[in-house]
Amino acid sequence: MADIVMTPEFRVSFPAVFKPKRQKEDATSEPKYGLTMLFPKGADLSKLKAAAQEAVKEKWGDKPPKSLRSPFRDQGEKESDGYVEGAIFVCARSLLKPGLVNRQCDDIIDQTEFYPGCYARATVRAYAYDKNGNKGVSFDLCNVQKTRD
Repeated sequence: MADIVMTPEFRVSFPAVFKPKRQKEDATSEPKYGLTMLFPKGADLSKLKAAAQEAVKEKWGDKPPKSLRSPFRDQGEKESDGYVEGAIFVCARSLLKPGLVNRQCDDIIDQTEFYPGCYARATVRAYAYDKNGNKGVSFDLCNVQKTRD
C-alpha cells in the first residue's frame, strides 16, 4: 500500500469534510468525504506525483495500461471562481471522515471555520483503480489542517 504523503498548501474547493456527499459523476455510489485541492501555479507536487507513480507500479508493475486517468488536472478545465488556467487541481475522497484541525492542531468542530476558499494542507494516500472499464490513479483523503483564511 502506498505511503501517506503531505500535500503543499492549497486553496480549498468543494469541501465535504463534516458530512459525506454523493458525487455527481457517480450517483449510485456511497457518499464520500472529500475536497478539491487548488494548487497555485508552480507548486511542488513532486511528492504527490511520486506517490501516484508508486500506486501505478504496485497495481500494474512495469506495464501500466496506456490510457490512465491522472489525478492532476488543469484548473482551466473548470469554470468555477478561483480556478486558474495552468494551475493544477486534485480531488481527494474517503469513505472515512478525515481528521480536521486548525494551525494549532485543535479539532475544528464549528462548520463555519472550514469553508471553500480557505487554505489548508492534507495527508493523502495514492491508489490505482480499475473499475467499470476506467483505469487511473486517485487520492484517498486522510487528514486536513487549515493553515489560514
